[in-house]
Amino acid sequence: MAETGGRLAGETAIVTGSTSGLGKQIALGFAAEGARVAVTGRNRERGAAMVAQIGEAGGEAVFLPADLSRPEDCEELVRQVVERFGTLSVLVNNAVDASRDGPLLEVEIDSWEQKLRVNLTAAAWLCRAALPPMIERGGGSIVNVSSRAAERGTPGLAAYTASKGGLNALTRSIAIDYADRGIRCNSITPGYILHETRDRDMDAAKRARVEGQHLTRLATAEDVTWACVFLASRESEVITGIDLPVSGGSTTARGLSFG
Repeated sequence: MAETGGRLAGETAIVTGSTSGLGKQIALGFAAEGARVAVTGRNRERGAAMVAQIGEAGGEAVFLPADLSRPEDCEELVRQVVERFGTLSVLVNNAVDASRDGPLLEVEIDSWEQKLRVNLTAAAWLCRAALPPMIERGGGSIVNVSSRAAERGTPGLAAYTASKGGLNALTRSIAIDYADRGIRCNSITPGYILHETRDRDMDAAKRARVEGQHLTRLATAEDVTWACVFLASRESEVITGIDLPVSGGSTTARGLSFG
């Protein structure tokens, strides 16, 4: 249940890709910490269910569908949020296309453009739309959900890797360019997070192999949510321009686990 004294009390947040998966958990966590949350996605039924779930727990949310690959949709999304809540202080760019694309010689042009459009360009357009109202209120926090692939190349993911590397670079650029306007911009790199659909049939051998890439344990969606809450809150007022791995040490241990 949202509490008056929550860590995000008084904040208004947009969380993209928040009708399912990691984005859903982040939106629920933000609402539980007192933020008013704009849930976004394309599935209206799941969006309505999210708003109802947050409301039943005592929080406040609205579902606003948007095609974030369209700059005009990004602008309209922010306009509606400001119209509804009066302000905007937090943006979490979580929406992602994580489908496999292939080594560069095998990547189709459409696949390349789709990955960059969803994973990088959409985040850029939404940041651009969100910056003016954040600056007007005296500051805000942007959190971009990145990937280990941005810093550690992964076979067969040329387009995805490039898009996430670009997202990290965009994060640093925004942090530098708008620090004097009260804007903080950071990214989070989750580790391997168990997914109820993807990993439903994971056997013991694969589970052991995945766990062997971590120094502590597999990260959960809740772990990433608490990191997002921290970066969105005043607790991290002096932190900007960084990438925060929430990966159980897998960024460090990856090389060790494969010899």
